[in-house]
Parts: sequence; structure tokens; C-alpha cells
Amino acid sequence: MSNRIVLAVLLLAVTAACGSPSAGQGADLRGKVFVSSSVTEKGQPRAMVEGTRVELRFTDDDRLMATAGCNQMQGPVKTEGGKLSVADLGMTAMGCPKPELHQQDEWLSKLLGATPSWQFDGQNLVVTGSNAEIVLAPEQPATLEGTWTVNGLVTRDAVSSVPAGVKVTIAFKDGNMMVDTGCNMSGGGRPYRLDGQTIKTEIGPTTLKSCGAVDEVENAVRATFENGEATHEIDRATLSLTNASGAGLKLGK
Repeated sequence: MSNRIVLAVLLLAVTAACGSPSAGQGADLRGKVFVSSSVTEKGQPRAMVEGTRVELRFTDDDRLMATAGCNQMQGPVKTEGGKLSVADLGMTAMGCPKPELHQQDEWLSKLLGATPSWQFDGQNLVVTGSNAEIVLAPEQPATLEGTWTVNGLVTRDAVSSVPAGVKVTIAFKDGNMMVDTGCNMSGGGRPYRLDGQTIKTEIGPTTLKSCGAVDEVENAVRATFENGEATHEIDRATLSLTNASGAGLKLGK
């Protein structure tokens, strides 16, 4: 075989390898977090509950932590042979505000428990089961700028869920903080400034009409900034806002 033919064969092999998804080694997954960009079932897009996505986190000690928007699942994972093998996949039993969230949890738990295959397509992780496929992108670090949704109310060392059906957002944009509760706090914005991890701003006067379940969240927002400042901390896609007494909010993007 001539050198020219050998070179052509090698180039063809390299091109084919670069142009198609490839199964990786388990070490490629350790310490990484992936979030879903598309979910299909039986070849058709599978609708996720609004505001949710699939998250897979592979720890350095070979555990998989997964969530579909409500309860958290975890268990020891093996990744050899292009398969995700999760032993004793456990799941928390938190009460989800919508039955659809429970159904979504069960769907993901069943998929992960059935030893799905995995491979990389570029930087994306593709997890494929018997009749479903999830494409997940590497998680990008969150920044304060943008819109956050309140999903937890903090009272010292306890965290409670936001009442079912209530959606409250806090947006940080161009030096302004905008709270939207759909009731007393909606529209406009207040200037804020950062002093290290401290957000300094004034909520200011608002109307005080009763809004049912929204009242609890509005009161929590007022309490968080009652002294004109709150400490902020971002952990992956979660923002924590805490005042000096330990009360505050948990928010997600």
C-alpha cells in the first residue's frame, strides 16, 4: 500500500471520529454538571413542566445526583462501556406543588435506573434510554444579572416552599433591582449597588392590599431587605439572599 493511500485512510478515520458522537471515559464526567437542552420520548419532544429541566451532577467520588425540578435523586454510579449504571438510586420525598412534578421525577428515576447509554456529542452529554433521549449541555456559571424566581422562603435555619401557584421574580439589570409579585410589588425598579457580597437597596413604599397566598412571599421579600441590604451567594443556579437575622430567600434561574 502506497504512502498516499495510507495517509488517505488515516485522514478518513480521523474525520469520521471527529464528526460523530463518541462514548467517553468515566473520568470525563467526574466533577461536572450538565443541564438538559432537549428531551425527546419515542422520537418526539417531551414537554417539561414550566420552569424545570433535567440536571445531572457527577461527583468526584463517583456518585450521580439528578433532579427533574422537584426531588433529588442520587446513588453510586459506574460509567464503563458507555453505560450509566446507578446502584440504589435513592430519591427524597419532598412534597411537590404540582402532581406533574412527581410524574416527571418518576420518569427520570425510571430512565436512570434502566442503565441508559451515554456518549459525548461535542461538549454535550447525550443520555439514551429504551424510548427516550436527553441532550445535556455543560452548566454555565450563573451571574447575578438577569431574572431569578423565588422558590424558597428562609427563616433562620429552615426553608419552606413558595405557596402553590405563586410566582415571584426578582431581576437585576443595569444597576436596578425589579421585584414582580403580580400584586403590591410589580413594575418599576430600585437602584442597587454591590459592596462585596452585600446588595444595598431600598424596597420603598408599596401598596398593601391583600393578595392571598402572595402575601407570604411579599412579606418575605420586605423582611429580606428591611434594613436596606442583604448578603447574596450564588451556588450553581441557586441565589441565596439573607439579611442580618438569617431570614431571606432562595431563588433559581
